[in-house]
Amino acid sequence: MSLSMYQASIPVFVRMLGNLSAILEKAAAYAETKKIAPQVLLGARLAPDMLPLSAQIQIACDSAGRCASRLAGIDLPSNPDTETTFAEFQQRIAKTIAFVQSVSAAQIDGSEERTVTLQMRTGEMKFQGQQFLLGFVLPNFYFHLTTAYAILRHNGLDIGKTDFLGKS
Repeated sequence: MSLSMYQASIPVFVRMLGNLSAILEKAAAYAETKKIAPQVLLGARLAPDMLPLSAQIQIACDSAGRCASRLAGIDLPSNPDTETTFAEFQQRIAKTIAFVQSVSAAQIDGSEERTVTLQMRTGEMKFQGQQFLLGFVLPNFYFHLTTAYAILRHNGLDIGKTDFLGKS
């Protein structure tokens, strides 16, 4: 049995964003227990030239939503980067999950050959749908999820591999 574009994208985004949401719940509780201002954790980064936790969450959400919209050939709802609290980030994750779940298999399947054009700072990048998903979006999505996890772990949050992977 072959794996469809839908199966390789939407369920992956939903599961991993759900796991990120659960990790952020733990982070919010940790901040409260340890009397750490939430903005300290949300502004934390692994290295001076890396984006902070807040941006890692935003980019992970954007990666999932933009992928679904581009593969389906539909518009993405606006998602300005205005979150400053754990509750607002939870809302962003929930909004992203709701959007990607609203995209049907019929809209995404068959997009393997669809041309996807991205405007990057360095110029235009063109992909076919399958390469866009497998070679660009999924690695980028997991990079930002992993970085968010690592920032929180580095700052003392007691989470492990099971938190990142979630339960089946």
